[in-house]
Amino acid sequence: MKKKLIVFTRYPETGTTKTRLIPLLGAKGSADLQRKMTEHTLAQLKRLSTLNALTIEICYDGGNERLMKNWLGPDLDCQPQGIGHLGLRMKRSFEDAFRSGADAAVLIGTDIPDITDTVIQAAFDTLKQKNMAIGPAKDGGYYLIGLQSGSLSSAMDKLFSEITWGEHDVLGKTLDVAKGLGLTFSLLDELKDVDRPEDLPVWERSQILNHHDFIPKNISVVIPALNEAENIAETLLSISHENNIQVIVADGGSQDNTVSIAQSLGAKVINVLPPRSKQMNRGAAEANGDVLLFLHADTRLPKNFDRLVLRSLAQPGIAAGAFELRIDTPTPGLRLIERIANWRSRCLRTPYGDQGIFMLTRVFHAAGGFSDFPIMEDFELIRRLRKKGKVITLSAPVFTSSRRWQNFGILKTTLINQLIIIAYYMGIPPDTIARLYRRKKGISSES
Repeated sequence: MKKKLIVFTRYPETGTTKTRLIPLLGAKGSADLQRKMTEHTLAQLKRLSTLNALTIEICYDGGNERLMKNWLGPDLDCQPQGIGHLGLRMKRSFEDAFRSGADAAVLIGTDIPDITDTVIQAAFDTLKQKNMAIGPAKDGGYYLIGLQSGSLSSAMDKLFSEITWGEHDVLGKTLDVAKGLGLTFSLLDELKDVDRPEDLPVWERSQILNHHDFIPKNISVVIPALNEAENIAETLLSISHENNIQVIVADGGSQDNTVSIAQSLGAKVINVLPPRSKQMNRGAAEANGDVLLFLHADTRLPKNFDRLVLRSLAQPGIAAGAFELRIDTPTPGLRLIERIANWRSRCLRTPYGDQGIFMLTRVFHAAGGFSDFPIMEDFELIRRLRKKGKVITLSAPVFTSSRRWQNFGILKTTLINQLIIIAYYMGIPPDTIARLYRRKKGISSES
């Protein structure tokens, strides 16, 4: 498939760009934001264009080709958007793309800070099967539209000419037109654009991940625990006692020797009642490291984990990471569970808490920390972070206890875990899911 990515932007001329933000940022500040957001968007596309047979075209408004190439570089293909309303300009760009031989084309703007190469790749993947891919914006419009070349020539006029641009129902009307034309389509993740003063926090949060001038140096390991006397010592002993590592055990009211063992091995112990989400949030509040690593009390870290984590998070654009999963047992059936878990973690970028999730401390706080859920708190946080940047899985493994599978059986435990995920996607409240989980297993969700 020959693919083309069209990027709509405006030359950042003072007084003519981001005019709704001028009362807050001033004319120069608004133009500077336009410049930074365009550069931010193009930075997200570099990896995509390197790994895929993809051509990128910058379609600009204002300025001229010389100014655009002086700004963004001489190697980029820069074309003027031309005259007419937004829909006419988009229509013309798609028609040019298809005339040049593209089988699929995707058009984006530059005012969506959370757009990533993953989102754009998902659009092109959609176009292998569907006529149209569309990325909904929270303001009722869309930030991305992708089209197949084949059957769309007759649909162009209605898709781009029968819409009142700038209104709150642009997305809804576009989808109505697509349905009326019999086009197949898929919706991507909903993202928020930056167009008004109240949108600026979206941009500010996105810049936390682009830490070009920041190198993390120390790690706070946060371990939620409840009656973990049998496991906590091995877990703590797997953590090197370097000066750049702080260990916090957030104890949920253990009745055994968990607290005394943790203290004897040099951990800082704080008392926080469950659920685990509250324990980890409180541990993060007590942490002084540049990086937070959330570790289950029955999971051991690999050697030199600190170097691996710090090196990973020194790269801009990384939102979070985790380790490969190894289950501490020779049982053959659990080797399959490991392979499935590691495939899910790498390919779907959805590691679970038993893999030792880590991220920059400031990214954790900017994301709002763990939601106050009694279950699925790790899954929900990772879903949010995936919209901010890459979630990576290191090749080094953590070793976690096999007790869950041994106590309740491999098949039953796996089935319950999958039912929990399905229930979450169906919108069942986490409190209800937690009650069902405890009823099926006969244990607390914090164990």
